[in-house]
Amino acid sequence: MRTYKLTLAYDGTNYVGWQRQANGASVQQLVEEAFAPLVDGVAPTVAGAGRTDAGVHALGQVASVNAEIDLSPQAVQRALNVRLPADIRVLHVEDATPGFHARFHAVRKQYRYRMITASVLSPFDRWYVWHAPGRRNVDVMREAAAVLVGKHDFASFQARGASVAATIRTVHDVNLASEGDEIRLTIEGDGFLRHMVRAIVGTLVEIGRGWRSPDDMDALLARGDRGAAGATGPPHGLFLVRVDYH
Repeated sequence: MRTYKLTLAYDGTNYVGWQRQANGASVQQLVEEAFAPLVDGVAPTVAGAGRTDAGVHALGQVASVNAEIDLSPQAVQRALNVRLPADIRVLHVEDATPGFHARFHAVRKQYRYRMITASVLSPFDRWYVWHAPGRRNVDVMREAAAVLVGKHDFASFQARGASVAATIRTVHDVNLASEGDEIRLTIEGDGFLRHMVRAIVGTLVEIGRGWRSPDDMDALLARGDRGAAGATGPPHGLFLVRVDYH
């Protein structure tokens, strides 16, 4: 048995997310199907570090797989990319320690969210940014985002109906950058709840529009009520950038 660590990039536009689902094609499904010919037609389970939602993209998703084969990492990479569609690419493959699991052994993840505030959106950006025209006060958005750094209960930013019981997470860093008509939120933490980044973005947008005060962020963390926070930003502005391990 050999354990491989895969690093992948994908355009999530055409997929229901990373995880296998009955209602459409997933990235996990296609990677597993691409692996099947390498292991006598029986697709192995490929575990991803993050369960990105439908429409969410990845620049550095990490996955792990155990397989009864004796192929070099380079051979596995070539074989997978030949079989995968062009919107999913295996960037790197390496041997991993037996027992390595991409999700359970991850210690830090970085996500980036892109938003364009121009009145007209370039057609080449339409699947990769949230088009939210209108001026925003980036300074007050940055002030509110800084409150998120640290160990907090992020229940107010978890998707309704999510089954995760423990909602405490540690955010290590938040950066809100503005360049021209683009606003980019980069956030790093030990883990993220379902829709957490998108709910944070939606709340920050409302603060930037003056609909909320930056002081509201402390109260939202304390309330633990999803209904109290802002709307959930659309998925196509979100990218899983990086996953770190010890």
